[in-house]
Amino acid sequence: MTSTPYIRCAELLGNFLSFGKMGQKKDLTGSEKSKIVRYLAEGCSSLKTAELLKRDHRTIKRFIQNSQQGRKKRVDKPRRKITAHEVRKVKRAAAKMPLATSLAVFQSCSITGVPKSTRCAILRDMAKVRKAERRPPLNKTHKLKRQDWAKKYLQTDVSKVLWTDGMRVSLDGPDGWARGWTGKGQRAPVPLRRQQGGGGVLVWAGIIKDELVGPFRVEDGVELNSQSYCQFLEDTFFKQWYRKQSASFKKNMMFMQDNAPSHASKYSTAWLARKGIKEEKLMTWPPCSPDLNPIENLWSIITCEIYKEGQRYTSLNRVWEAVVAASRNVDGEQIKTLTESMDGRLLSVLAKKGGYTGR
Repeated sequence: MTSTPYIRCAELLGNFLSFGKMGQKKDLTGSEKSKIVRYLAEGCSSLKTAELLKRDHRTIKRFIQNSQQGRKKRVDKPRRKITAHEVRKVKRAAAKMPLATSLAVFQSCSITGVPKSTRCAILRDMAKVRKAERRPPLNKTHKLKRQDWAKKYLQTDVSKVLWTDGMRVSLDGPDGWARGWTGKGQRAPVPLRRQQGGGGVLVWAGIIKDELVGPFRVEDGVELNSQSYCQFLEDTFFKQWYRKQSASFKKNMMFMQDNAPSHASKYSTAWLARKGIKEEKLMTWPPCSPDLNPIENLWSIITCEIYKEGQRYTSLNRVWEAVVAASRNVDGEQIKTLTESMDGRLLSVLAKKGGYTGR
């Protein structure tokens, strides 16, 4: 019997509808999966296999792709193997043992057999991983002197104080390089350390109101004692900046320096007095108080800039150029924010009864 155009259209329509019904099926049965494996082993293509099983070709291809990727092994999260009472013991131990490892904390509670992942999961609910803060210890005398200092300068116009300090910049990165996040699967970079030491540059600077004074470089190989410190100030600070200021500015300016031996010696004090910086114009400084000097925060800004992305330097001149460039990028608003923070620092010292301000 000859196929008419109407009969051919009906056949095509039937095939289309049956294909649509096949597309509505979702999951392959176990029997169908076995047949797919057998057909493929016999050399059938994925398209031929789909025709034999009367399934959508995309379904067959998806099954083949998933089979090639392999099944991921399920990893169950470790369960906590300690009681609520033991958790409380761990919390008390963690409070008494700052910076201790998870193993040491659990051992102090006589809790054994707990995997490290479980120990860390429990401790994360009650503690944080921190790095020890490097700062001088404060005794009772130090705290009393810090309080007296805060009371003395509480009414001082801090915008007229020149806050000064020095910093050593090394070729291989800052001392006590801080920890940071590292991507999963990546190794932590190994900091470069030369066997005989890479050396560094000693830098001195000051900030007043919204202005950066310096930075000035101490000559290589010079050890700063009282005489060399005063000569350094003469050649840099006084010649290059102080002498250019107006008489009224010099009259109102207060000079701040810390209690380093070369700064607080009788020789240096007498030399500064001959320069007109004496009595109320020379700020007294409490012991062990780097947190009260706003220029310490400026050093932090500069250090982050010159060592960003693990930058290291091959010569002292290169690292000095980096310090100068980073200093130029510090704008007046940043410096003003630091100097204006002194009012808050003074109040914080009094509120904490001479304790650290946390700045």
